[in-house]
Amino acid sequence: MAEGGHPSVYVVDSYGKQPAVPLQVNQRRQRSEVAQTLMFLLVSVALCGMAIEACFIYNLYRAQSESTALFSKLTEDEHVTTRPSILLPSKPVAHLTDGQDVVHGQQIMGWSMDAEPLLYEMDYKDGNILIQKEGFYYVYSKVSFLDTDVFYHSVDLKTELYKGKSIPLLNSRKYSVGSSKVRSNSYLGGVFHLHKGDAIFVKVSNSSKILRYKSFENIFGAYMI
Repeated sequence: MAEGGHPSVYVVDSYGKQPAVPLQVNQRRQRSEVAQTLMFLLVSVALCGMAIEACFIYNLYRAQSESTALFSKLTEDEHVTTRPSILLPSKPVAHLTDGQDVVHGQQIMGWSMDAEPLLYEMDYKDGNILIQKEGFYYVYSKVSFLDTDVFYHSVDLKTELYKGKSIPLLNSRKYSVGSSKVRSNSYLGGVFHLHKGDAIFVKVSNSSKILRYKSFENIFGAYMI
C-alpha cells in the first residue's frame, strides 16, 4: 500500500522478456538467401552439364557424319577406278582367231593380236603357239574355205627333238566335186604330249582360199589337260 492510502502504481515493461523480432527476421532472410544462392548454383551446374553434353553429342555426330561421307567417297572412287577382277586359268591355254589385221603366208596361217587373244602361260610368234610348260595338251584348229578341187588343212609341230624339223600332228583333206565353188570348213583336234620350247602352227594348201567374213570362222588353240 502506498503512502497516503493510494495503491502503488507499478510500471510493467511488457517487452522486457520477449526476443527481439528484427533478429529472427534477419536470420530467416539470410537462410532464404543462402537457399536461393544454393539453388541457383545447382541449376547453373545442371545447365552447364547439359550444355557440355550437347556439345559432346554434336561433335560426335559431326565426326561420324564426316567419317561416313569420307567412306562413301572412297567407296565411290573405288567403284570408279577399280576394274572387275579377271579369273585366271589354272593351266596354260591359248585361243586365237583370224582378223582383218592378219596377213597370212601362202600356206602358214597368221592370227590376230588385236582381237583380244587368250594367251596364258603360252606365247605367240609368227603364226606359232609356243609351249612354255611340258605336259599333255588338247590341240585344235578350224578353218573355213572356198574351193573347187583339193584343200588340205593341218596342225604341225616344230620341235628341237627333231632338230627343229616340222611334223604334222593333225591333217585333213577335202575334195570338191564339179566346177562350182563350194563353201566348206575343216576342224581338227587331238591330244599330244608337248615339251617346253615346242611350236605348233596351222598350215593350209592355199591361204587365199580361206573365208574371212567373221573372225571366229578360223580359230587355233591349245590347252593343257
